[in-house]
Parts: sequence; structure tokens; C-alpha cells
Amino acid sequence: MDVPFWVWAVTVAAIVAMLVFDLVAHVRTPHAPTLRESAGWSAAYVAIAILFGFLVWWGWGAGFAGEYFAGYVTEKSLSVDNLFVFVLIMAAFGVPRELQQKVLLFGITFALALRTVFIVVGAAAIEQFSWVFYLFGAILIYTAWVQARSGGHSEDEDYQENAVLRFARKRLRTTDEYHSDRLSVRLDGKRYLTPLAIALIAIGTADIIFAVDSIPAIFGLTQETYLVFTANAFSLLGLRQLFFLIDGLLDRLVYLSYGLAVILGFIGVKLVIHALHKNEVPFINGGEYVTVIPEVPISVSLAVILVTLLVTTVASLARSRRDARERVAEEGMPLSGVDAERAG
Repeated sequence: MDVPFWVWAVTVAAIVAMLVFDLVAHVRTPHAPTLRESAGWSAAYVAIAILFGFLVWWGWGAGFAGEYFAGYVTEKSLSVDNLFVFVLIMAAFGVPRELQQKVLLFGITFALALRTVFIVVGAAAIEQFSWVFYLFGAILIYTAWVQARSGGHSEDEDYQENAVLRFARKRLRTTDEYHSDRLSVRLDGKRYLTPLAIALIAIGTADIIFAVDSIPAIFGLTQETYLVFTANAFSLLGLRQLFFLIDGLLDRLVYLSYGLAVILGFIGVKLVIHALHKNEVPFINGGEYVTVIPEVPISVSLAVILVTLLVTTVASLARSRRDARERVAEEGMPLSGVDAERAG
């Protein structure tokens, strides 16, 4: 896939412009977005991502477009799982509703910058060492096993601070209260970080963990650096709006972790098969290629991803409705609020 420098430049400029637009138009003035606002902008960003996929189709053909769409759908579904952790972080730090947009946008910007570095390093490693595909495959298969064992996220789950955050709390001066949307404040001649800054550190360190499975997953679907970057970028753009759109409904996706485990496991196996076809590891088949097992075409990969997500979503919503009805039957009380909506 030959991507001219000017195409890279225009793409990066467009992504940066969308982030700046988000900051200026939505985040600079603290407010809690309405459901209508969140739905409208979420749909707009999804439409932009789909339009970009058709531009890839027009410019480089259906094969590369299929790789992009498979990567985008996978990264978007992983991003939804990440939202569970974002919800826990917001609750743990008591971030006011009107300030959550700023935390999310800064976190998304950091995640995009971090993933860009990971992508560049990953692409360079793949170019030089074919055994990297074995490593990526092993990471995804292990992550799939962890996802399946976790059994998903619970609305009663607590956020567990990582080592980086504990170190920051211990070593940095922080205030106990928020000061509007400021990240730091001067008190008695000393500079203090606000809880908003600490929440940003929590989001940022969580993004590092997310990238560990996100980047190998996309490289399992395409080795084109341009498609890896754009699929990641467009999956992150609009994530802020998606957070407010489905916040409170995430606990209904009770089988999402199992669906993601299937997808990550499938891509992990796909990577191992690809590694066998590129094998240069001396202790595997004497360093010769292993082509007994055919590689999985991108059309099959896209179909597996979409069907898995569809089945996972339908099964989750059905389970949520059934649980709501059972709770009502046990308590002998009429449906109300969220339970009424879930019971359908």
C-alpha cells in the first residue's frame, strides 16, 4: 500500500483539527452534554470513520478497505470495554459531571499519542523481526484468556489504583477539592495538583495498559501502518461522546468481555498462523516456513468480528431484560426507572 507523504500530512492534520474542535467547541466551557448532543456527535464521528473507509476503498481497493473496517470495528469494540474503566475512574475520583468531558478528551489525546508511538515501534519491529508475530499472538491469546476469566465488569466494581497513581499521590502535593476545571492551583504560595489532574493521570496510565492488547490486535488484521494508525485514531475520536451516550447502560453488556475474548483469541491464532507462514525461528520447523494451515482472509476476519459482536450484544440485552424481570418477580414490586427500560 503506497501512501504519499501528503496523504499522511492531510490525515494527521484532519485528526488534530477534530481534537482541537472538540476542545474549543465542547470542552473549554465545562458542561454536562445532553443525550441528544452525545448521540448526534457520536453518529457524526462514526459516519466520518465509515466515509474514510470508502475513501480507502476508492484509493487502494476493497482488500485494504476490508482491513481498515476490520481494524476499526475491533478497536471500537475494545474502546467500549475501556469505557467501563473510565466509568470506575470517574466514580472513584468523584469527577463532577460537567468536568468529565475534559478528563476524557485529554485522556483520548494522550492515548492517541501513545498508540502512535506503539504503532511506529511495532511496525519497525515487524519489518525487522518476523518472530514478533508470535509475540503479538501470544499476548492476544493470553489477554483473551484473562478477559474470559474476568467475566466482565460489574456496576458495583471498584477502581483499583495502579503503582503509577499511588506514586503520584504519595509524592505530589494535591488538594482534596476540585477548583473548577483547573489542573493545578496555588495555595499559600505553593502549587498543588487538583483531583482533576490525578484523574487524568489515572486515565493516562490506564491507556498504557489498553494499548498492550489494542496494538497487537490491529496488527493481526493489517500490517499497513497507515491503516493501523487511522483505525486507532477514528476509534478514539468520538469516544468522549460515546461515554456520555452509553454511560449507565454499560452494565447491560454483560457478555462483552466474552465477546472480546473470542475476538482477541481469534486474532491471536490468526497472528500465530501468519507467523508460521513467515517463520524464521530456528527451533520451529528448522527455521523454514510452515504453510500447512492456510492464512485467514480478511473477509473471514471481518465476518467473525461482526457476528461475535452482534451475538454478544443481543445475548447481553436479553440477559439484562431477563434479570430485570426476575428481580421484579422476587421483590413483588412494579417496574420502575432503569429496570423498566431493561425489562422492555
